[in-house]
Amino acid sequence: MPELPEVETVCRGLAQMLEGQVIARVAQRRDDLRFPLPDDFARRLEGRRVRAVERRAKFIVIRLDDEWVLLAHLGMSGRMVIHTGQVPNARPHDHIDIVTRAGTTVRYTDPRRFGFMDLVPAADLADHKMLRTLGPEPLSEDFSVASLSAALKAKKSPIKAALLDQKVVAGLGNIYVCEALFRAAISPRRSAHTIPGKRAARLVPDIKAVLEEAVAAGGSSLRDYVQSDGELGYFQHDWRVYGREGEPCGRDGCVGVVRRIVQSGRSTFYCPGHQR
Repeated sequence: MPELPEVETVCRGLAQMLEGQVIARVAQRRDDLRFPLPDDFARRLEGRRVRAVERRAKFIVIRLDDEWVLLAHLGMSGRMVIHTGQVPNARPHDHIDIVTRAGTTVRYTDPRRFGFMDLVPAADLADHKMLRTLGPEPLSEDFSVASLSAALKAKKSPIKAALLDQKVVAGLGNIYVCEALFRAAISPRRSAHTIPGKRAARLVPDIKAVLEEAVAAGGSSLRDYVQSDGELGYFQHDWRVYGREGEPCGRDGCVGVVRRIVQSGRSTFYCPGHQR
């Protein structure tokens, strides 16, 4: 599933091509994705001007000029690719095209159909069932040593699982939690309630740093993810621990070897030599 850096990269590409533009036509090739599409979905989008494209956690937020919002999630295999010239013929998994008056086409493709799109009144967006319980954005000032410490102080689950809880912090996924814990020298097995204080003071800036670096690199391309221009992200070439089972740690002064364990059904990569 695309994580925060990948969704942020897609949003920035969409913003560049959609903000200020009028949606001329929507080609809707099915009635549902993960959930049924809203009634009159295409008609309600046509003629609307895009005011802004934003991100909340792993969700794409497209604000329209009628005070409604197109809320989208890419799911496991979804992608939004921008076409500014000739648009390829639609294939079986090309479910939705959004075409602007300027001739730009945004094509939503999703082989597994775990993504979704919804139309939401802007005033009610924060209370949408997918957004209402989300924690702070990790790249915002709301995510701090104090806020993370408060969220973790009573949690007895492993810190890896706690950071994947979207109520604790919004948008973090498996790859970037592994990378941040590696940088902060914190074991993914460590109980979350032991993190507040000095460990949180290491972890918060490392979470922010790894996300910022990943966004700058266009995200990590695994399986289906591409940027909005169709290009691959390349942060996977800078992973320090994820996917490196059996390799030397690589951290200065550490002679450990990267291990892979399974936590909550997901692969965790870490170095027991320096992550304590």
